[in-house]
Amino acid sequence: MDCSKVGYLISTLRKEKCMTQKEIADKMNISDKTISKWERGLGCPDVSLLAELSKILGVNIEKILSGDLEENDKDGGNMKRTKFYVCKNCGNVITSTSEADLSCCGRKLDYLIAKPEDETHKISVTDMGGEYFINVDHPMHKNHFISFVAFVGYDKALIAKLYPEQNAELHIPKIQRGKLYAYCSEHGLWSKELR
Repeated sequence: MDCSKVGYLISTLRKEKCMTQKEIADKMNISDKTISKWERGLGCPDVSLLAELSKILGVNIEKILSGDLEENDKDGGNMKRTKFYVCKNCGNVITSTSEADLSCCGRKLDYLIAKPEDETHKISVTDMGGEYFINVDHPMHKNHFISFVAFVGYDKALIAKLYPEQNAELHIPKIQRGKLYAYCSEHGLWSKELR
């Protein structure tokens, strides 16, 4: 761990939050001299203080320890690059338009890699005029079900959360070409081109 890099990051983040060393020190019940020491690279935060410092600065502990935030390249928000993340513990669904460093229930999440639909995860689309009827012929049991269906186009993303007590079907507006996704709680993410 490079104390100079850690200190520089702490200083940068503190200034981004428009906080003084004293304000951070007061929130952590430590001396502002301690914050000054960290920012000058003369020492690093004690492990017991990292969780509170992380919360105050709004940055993961591992980023504080590395002294680097590794920012993503700007992608202009192209929705076709949407990535899906699902927490295996609570079922939380999170999306981003580029790779992100996310966690849920204390666990790091990796984005899902979609597989093309197959016979057991077939995504059917029926053109109903002004909308599409989407159906995934799949069991909807408590421990094995389609958790969500999503449509992603160039500038739009629609997502519908599904539950075991309902059918894996929905209506979406007929808006443009894109890709449909269906997430199976056991077998992961499946996709189909919508033209």
